[in-house]
Amino acid sequence: MATSLNPNGAPVNSRPLPQDPMIRSLIARARASQMSRRTMLAGAGAGASALALAACSTGGGVTKPTPAADKSANDKTLNWANWAAYIDEDDSGNYPTLQAFEEQTGIKVNYEVAVDDNNTYYGKVKDQLALGQDIGADTVCLTDWMVARWIRFGYTQELNHDNIPNLANLEPALREPDFDKGRKFSLPWQGGFAGICWNKEAFPDGLASVEDLWSSELKGRVGVLSEMRDTMGLIMLQNGVDIAGDWGDEEYDAAIDVLTEQVESGQVRNIKGNAYLEDLKSGDTLAAICWSGDITVINAEAGDKWEFAIPEAGGTLWNDNFLVPVGSTRKTNAEALMNYYYEPEVAAEVAAWVNYITPVVGAKEAAAAIDPELAENQLIFPDEQTLSQAHIFRSLSGAEEQKYQAQFQSILLGA
Repeated sequence: MATSLNPNGAPVNSRPLPQDPMIRSLIARARASQMSRRTMLAGAGAGASALALAACSTGGGVTKPTPAADKSANDKTLNWANWAAYIDEDDSGNYPTLQAFEEQTGIKVNYEVAVDDNNTYYGKVKDQLALGQDIGADTVCLTDWMVARWIRFGYTQELNHDNIPNLANLEPALREPDFDKGRKFSLPWQGGFAGICWNKEAFPDGLASVEDLWSSELKGRVGVLSEMRDTMGLIMLQNGVDIAGDWGDEEYDAAIDVLTEQVESGQVRNIKGNAYLEDLKSGDTLAAICWSGDITVINAEAGDKWEFAIPEAGGTLWNDNFLVPVGSTRKTNAEALMNYYYEPEVAAEVAAWVNYITPVVGAKEAAAAIDPELAENQLIFPDEQTLSQAHIFRSLSGAEEQKYQAQFQSILLGA
């Protein structure tokens, strides 16, 4: 059966506020402003599609750029590009953990909300990356599959693990991704799940699988995500495919056939990015393939009407990761920042605000000191059983990425 993500018996998307007044304030602000870190091609149509497909082929067959010389010893500054609502923030708009880092290290950080989605950010900087130029960011947090592309094209700098002793606190399950064995070029920042959700008033007994989304009771009331790796990943898992393993065109085509049938029959109403939440609120859709943190937010904003679960066949697990662009001259400063955020107490404070999965071992125990119930939230601190049912979509070659995204996009355009 589907895996509920709350071990204490409360609804999976019920999120108790910590007792600490400051942390309560941080979470309240997060609920009001948090946006999906996974939005891709949402409402963008063919224009964004063309950008995405063009970006897939950029960098192939060219000489990799040479990393810039590190000037951190004489330049105590750092530019950090990240997504919106993705760090702790107080009522004055300051970032408490970042201010503490600056005080401890003397490194002044320019924190910029510069990433709206993976492809649009990449589209802005890819030409500079190809030339080995400074893109205005010394570290940027991007999603697994995009990080894989940067590593493949030589657009990242190799990390000096000696400068990141807290790397020992990295969750073991995240240490050897296929796109970065040994974490030579990237470190996880935050992560989350893709699974299924449903309106609890309409379906009080819940749903268990992706197959349940194709029930006649739900015809015309189902939504799926415009993020290829999550929607196709869940369908492939339902088909019995190990999405982290050795699969190819046959397995992907079979999943495409499933999605095509459900779209053409009218079973699937919409294929969207972040806008799928509006369809849930309005009742246009009663069930969907969705992202874990989003369901927490919608319940906080519009009432406790929806439930999230990892399907019985498994869900996807994704991470946004630190990397150092090839043209940065402040790599050592960036490594100091990564090391700081891998301190369990710091990671716990960030997790309490962003409500996504922290990659730092020991953060759960630190969170328990803030609020024991917070430390039991499986959306933030999943245990081994929960993690065992989530899978990372394997990295794709440039040719695979272009082909598979084009197949998926053709369904989006016809929906």
